[in-house]
Amino acid sequence: MNYLLIAQIPLLLIGAWLFTAFMTSGFPVLQGKRICLLIAHPDDEAMFFSPTLLSLARPELQNRIFILCLSSGDADGLGHIRKKELTKSALLLGIPSAEQVVVVEDERFADSMTKNWEAREVAKVLQHYFAPKMKTMSADAAPTAMIDAIITFDERGVSSHPNHVSLYHGASTFLRNLMQRHSGWENPVKMYTLTTTNFVRKYSSVVDAMVTVIMSLVQKKKSGDFPTPMMAVSGVGGLRKAQVAMTSAHQSQMRWFRWGWIGISRYMVVNDLVRVKGL
Repeated sequence: MNYLLIAQIPLLLIGAWLFTAFMTSGFPVLQGKRICLLIAHPDDEAMFFSPTLLSLARPELQNRIFILCLSSGDADGLGHIRKKELTKSALLLGIPSAEQVVVVEDERFADSMTKNWEAREVAKVLQHYFAPKMKTMSADAAPTAMIDAIITFDERGVSSHPNHVSLYHGASTFLRNLMQRHSGWENPVKMYTLTTTNFVRKYSSVVDAMVTVIMSLVQKKKSGDFPTPMMAVSGVGGLRKAQVAMTSAHQSQMRWFRWGWIGISRYMVVNDLVRVKGL
């Protein structure tokens, strides 16, 4: 057995990971956009979307990112703590102001592993914050909104958590409602979803970053102001920021299994976002 070759494998993996992070830094991204990151619980932004936040919050891109969290994560009675943790984490991940982080506390959106949130209720919240004049807009004019893009979970929610899945359906409903009475116009808000992977890829960390980039090279792409797919791969510094956002900001959530997550989950390293068609 060639032990020297085996010893070199980790170095080769790290080198390939860093190369993919460097390569994807030049991929098309959103620029100069008002973006809502729609999440279900405090810590979703760090556990699932940290590469996206670190990428899109770069000052040179001139994006303005809002985090809208539909629950305080109060299943264990820690909601008052977790709200503060979310704000601290968001600031660590590049959000410049606590005013750009909003947590909704409402009985309609109970933090639960068994409860689906009604899509129309999620849509109402999005309308309240980003399209308050939706119902009074003239049918003869293009619809307008206070954001340009929504980023959230896909229909499988990464972990199949019903609250995550509800965000996908709620955001889709909001965008369809926005276009009512406005046929023939383009939707002013684009929706991007985080791709759910299988179990093996989910826990393949930097290895899946390389797999994802390779797969993206053969995918059909669209450029322009709203490119798809979008790729964000964190290097060593970005991964460390994401881990610190969990360990220092979300201290109330750092149980044993989350240490495993921040160590081997691909979502701490890579995000691939797809623009939803037809919305």
